[in-house]
Order: sequence, then structure tokens, then C-alpha cells
Amino acid sequence: MIDFILLAVILGAVALAGRYVYRAKKRGQKCIGCPGGCSGGCSCSSKEK
Repeated sequence: MIDFILLAVILGAVALAGRYVYRAKKRGQKCIGCPGGCSGGCSCSSKEK
């Protein structure tokens, strides 16, 4: 029983993270993991593709 609860918690966390990424990309954010959207000192490329 504990396995099913743990699996549900993990799947819930993955679903929430996916939803966050989807919404951020839909809003047009380029680098989701960077604080400030790559405005300062981020290692991801800020060029538009």
C-alpha cells in the first residue's frame, strides 16, 4: 500500500513540474531554470531560434 502512495506522490510531483515547464514555455520564457529569465549571468543561450 505504501508503494502506491509513494508512486502517486512522485507522479504528482512530475506532473506539477511538467505543468510548470509547459506554462513557462507558453508564456515565452527562454531559459526556465535561470533566475530572472537569462537577464544576468546565465549560461544558456539568449539568442532567439
